[in-house]
Amino acid sequence: MAFDVTVNGETKAVDMPGDTPLLWVLRDGLHLTGTKYGCGVAACGACTVHLDGVAVRACQIALEDAVGAQITTIEGIGTPENLAPIQAAWLEHQVAQCGFCQSGQIMQAASLLAENPAPTDAEIDEAMGGNLCRCGTYPRIRAAVHTAAAKMKG
Repeated sequence: MAFDVTVNGETKAVDMPGDTPLLWVLRDGLHLTGTKYGCGVAACGACTVHLDGVAVRACQIALEDAVGAQITTIEGIGTPENLAPIQAAWLEHQVAQCGFCQSGQIMQAASLLAENPAPTDAEIDEAMGGNLCRCGTYPRIRAAVHTAAAKMKG
């Protein structure tokens, strides 16, 4: 059965079963590979996307439950020529090491800043707590969130 989903502002028809996890719809159905598979049980945050502006784990959202929602992936928040403030801050602070978790981290941070434009360290740590980084770049992530918040304010 075909479903229409709106991803990064474009409506696309996807011919996959309704119970297919959104992660696989994005990666295999729409070839948007910025969203990563990490654990499949919403414990790592690598598959974080926005569903109607809220950070969610794409491995736990069924295709049929995403119909009618606005889905935003890492590909939808900025381009290499026009980075989102959080992406620019990520580069400025050289957050990425292996890079695997970064799209999920950035999507979670963008959601945090949309809700709280001036988060404290504790608020950043709480919001980002479900996004794991094997390389341990948490201090750089926190610094990048503060930098992005300042850039978005000014």
